[in-house]
Amino acid sequence: MTVLRVGIIGAGGIARDVHIPSYLASGDKVEIVAIADVAVERAQEVADKFAIPHVYDSYQKMLATVKVDAVSICVPNKFHAEATIAALEAGCHVLCEKPPAMTVEEAEQMVKVANDAGKILTYGFHYRYRPEVEIAKSFIDAGEMGDIYSARVHAIRRRGIPGWGVFTNKDLQGGGPLIDIGVHMLDTALYLMGYPEPDVVLGKTHQQIGHKKGVGLFGEWDHENYTVEDMAVGMVTFKNGATLTLEAAFAANVENDDTMQVSLMGNKGGADIFPLKIYQEKYNTLIDSTPAYLPETNGHQLEINQFVACCLEGTTPLSTPGQGLIIQKIVNAIYESAETGKAVQF
Repeated sequence: MTVLRVGIIGAGGIARDVHIPSYLASGDKVEIVAIADVAVERAQEVADKFAIPHVYDSYQKMLATVKVDAVSICVPNKFHAEATIAALEAGCHVLCEKPPAMTVEEAEQMVKVANDAGKILTYGFHYRYRPEVEIAKSFIDAGEMGDIYSARVHAIRRRGIPGWGVFTNKDLQGGGPLIDIGVHMLDTALYLMGYPEPDVVLGKTHQQIGHKKGVGLFGEWDHENYTVEDMAVGMVTFKNGATLTLEAAFAANVENDDTMQVSLMGNKGGADIFPLKIYQEKYNTLIDSTPAYLPETNGHQLEINQFVACCLEGTTPLSTPGQGLIIQKIVNAIYESAETGKAVQF
């Protein structure tokens, strides 16, 4: 395989603004041959804009009709699992947008099918490719922070409820800020911690703002049909003894408009990741270290670049199906704990 023939499933904003331009920036390594969306008019508009030759009103037709080596899954969360499994069974490598799925059972099936098919399955956790994360990972791998025993995760917007798409529809998304923006910071923390296995999860969700009309920094949202949480709070203990606390919100009465942050604490050092600052005790004093320079990078582009390279070279991507399963377990356990009022024990 010298050229990767790519199909796009879903013609919404993430496909139009991120996946397709990133594939095209890969040059002659990639050819986007088809796009499918149930809203075929939207798919045709995207195809016309980017000169994609084949347009379909279903991914089933696309997979059955045109030869595709790899696909990007860019549909609402409800359809991640079924589209991914269909593509894998059709012999395609798959880059599925986050989160992996709606349920743990779906994520488990995705792992099984990927393994049975011998195909690559990876997820759109593009924050891993940020230079701050790469540098922090180098510090951790070199033993500079010792054992990471605790983490704090924040993905909090003051009034950042999306006024577009299906982000406030629980039936299609599975939840709100936790499963949308929270998973990015959760994945970043877990990646830097070595993706430990969860042991006990306690969670609580709140819906205090989104169901009422109000000021929206992302435009107006459909408050009358708002069915997801405004905010989710969770605590996770891991089988290796580490702990993690999480707060994710579309709307909260806080100072900053948008906070995406991971903080780590180890027995030899700690760090805040965005922006990167390292905290250590050395030479009988306390040291704070910040990079004097960080390269300008595009996480989405690097993610696509790596996916293309893995497909062409047969290498393992940075985000694996097994890691996707762990994050799905934690997300669903937070929601389950919030509904039952009880901790979830694995």
